[in-house]
Amino acid sequence: MRTMLKNMLLAALPVVFLAGCVDYGKVDQGRTVAVDKEKQTLTFIRDKANDWQKPDYTYLPALTYSFPTNPAEMGEMPKAGLRMKLDADKSQIVLYDPKKQNFETIAIQIVDKQEGIDGKHPLVFDAAAEKAKPFPALDKDKKTVTIYSGRQKLLVTFVIPDEYLALPAAAWDSGDEVRVYYKDDGKALRLMNVTKTNIFKK
Repeated sequence: MRTMLKNMLLAALPVVFLAGCVDYGKVDQGRTVAVDKEKQTLTFIRDKANDWQKPDYTYLPALTYSFPTNPAEMGEMPKAGLRMKLDADKSQIVLYDPKKQNFETIAIQIVDKQEGIDGKHPLVFDAAAEKAKPFPALDKDKKTVTIYSGRQKLLVTFVIPDEYLALPAAAWDSGDEVRVYYKDDGKALRLMNVTKTNIFKK
């Protein structure tokens, strides 16, 4: 019960923030692009839209926060990824380039597109093993990568442009959505992995 209440409080923090209760600190949210367990920091791209159905990961520079000093104030370790946006209609994908500290829009050649694919569809879920199939899936022989977006309910396979063939499969993945509560810039007091958190879980 205590865990559930804490999760619900953190989930409600944006409302508190928007109401102008600055005494309670501030809240930031975005998609994780890097996690440094040794330095105890994570870096994310802020969601300017604050709308999980239509996120807008275009805020630069990327924001880096130290982990909460109290381990109890941190949820599951976020997964990092560089994919910011997949636009199958325009045959484009947007990646974040950590070296350039900027975005890169890449034109892709889509060879297969399956729409309306929910998380339990046989194409993305192994019923026998009772777990999701791993994505992105990289096929080095065919020079393709297959991405599944649960939010978009979209399964897409595309040919990787030659200049990006050296990228690992993880580079085409999307990072977990995280929410940070803080009072001093760059120092998280609480950190929630929104992607992996069920606020109603006991």
